[in-house]
Amino acid sequence: MKYVVCYDIPETKRRTKLRKNLLRFGNPKQFSVFECDLSPREFVRMKKTIKSIISIKEDNVRIYPLCGSCLNAVDFFSGKPFETAELIYVV
Repeated sequence: MKYVVCYDIPETKRRTKLRKNLLRFGNPKQFSVFECDLSPREFVRMKKTIKSIISIKEDNVRIYPLCGSCLNAVDFFSGKPFETAELIYVV
């Protein structure tokens, strides 16, 4: 499953730690936006990692799942789109 992970973390140490850890799960597209292609097990691991780093009271992390039809509707104006060749569609 493809996901977009974005975050707003005011404290530099936590922000840097989260970014370094998210590099294990996906590719940065902007300073605080990652695209991730994860198995269910990897998704659970990523969420646990995020929760272990952030401050629930101060930080904001959002994870948006992207289904196959959503991927086809993504508009982008710079950079590279998701690699759709990796997608497997089951009908």
